[in-house]
Amino acid sequence: MENKYNLKSPAVKRLMKEAAELRDPTEHYHAQPLESGMHSCKGSSAMFQDNLFEWHFSVRGPPDSDFDGGVYHGRIVLPPEYPMKPPSIILLTPNGRFEVGKKICLSISGHHPETWQPSWSIRTALIAIIGFMPTKGEGAIGSLDYTPEERRALAKKSQDFCCDTCGCSMHSALLALTPNSSPSAADHKARELAQQINFKAESSLSRQASESEGAECKPSTFTQGDTSTSAGQEASDRPQAEQTEASPATGVEGSQPPTATSTYLPLSPRQRRAQQHSHQGQRDSSDPAGRPAFTPAPHQRQDESHAGSAVLIVVLTLALAALIFRRIYLAHEYKFDYEL
Repeated sequence: MENKYNLKSPAVKRLMKEAAELRDPTEHYHAQPLESGMHSCKGSSAMFQDNLFEWHFSVRGPPDSDFDGGVYHGRIVLPPEYPMKPPSIILLTPNGRFEVGKKICLSISGHHPETWQPSWSIRTALIAIIGFMPTKGEGAIGSLDYTPEERRALAKKSQDFCCDTCGCSMHSALLALTPNSSPSAADHKARELAQQINFKAESSLSRQASESEGAECKPSTFTQGDTSTSAGQEASDRPQAEQTEASPATGVEGSQPPTATSTYLPLSPRQRRAQQHSHQGQRDSSDPAGRPAFTPAPHQRQDESHAGSAVLIVVLTLALAALIFRRIYLAHEYKFDYEL
């Protein structure tokens, strides 16, 4: 196999190193690249070429779960850019959690290159697969949600599985479990990384759920905003209506005497503003626990119109003064010419 590949390639160097580290099976997992040869399984034989970028693995089901007692076989297809890009994982043993013969969707698989880290290895992926098996499928690609009874039945049947490609039998794929077995330092490190992978997967699922809940809550939020806006408009319209209703009454009850309609005298802008302030103060004194006192927008517009009219009056006055001055100047000039 070494003569077939470029030994200067980072992917080849990395895969050969990992193949040497995973050469011996453990109690929980084992993985090796395909090597050329002929293997027989259940009376049928198959011959295949070696392939450093396709591995076959076997993992034991996690204890105290529906997969307890099962041994599951699968394929790992690695890209030429490994470890910069994630591998694709395919299960070959029926298990009730992942579809058989289909690339499964995990945060360590090719479906999520954005979550893959080059520091992860095939050992990390194997331990992560064991950790992902008891989790819910949540409709992910290649996921299944079988009942616990069906998964336990498939776990018992998995012991009789034999791979037609590599000839690996699940009876002898892994070491037997012993009560005094202790994991190696590499297993501890890979398990810590696998726990980080599981945490990332749970956080991404919770984020998707929160986003979907937020999308469902958006229409109600908009409805509440429209309701508050309409309520604010009604509150702003209500003081104006009350002011118009209160102005006749305050005109009758005020200190100023009523004037006849035939002798109506227009008020100046200053008198009109004073009258409006007096009406506002009388309404506030009559209803101390009422609505907050504020100057409505129409008063501001009236003040602006008054200021504009005052400026217009000043301009007209200046124009009239200029006209008068010019008339006087022309009259004096004509008189001077007449005397000459």
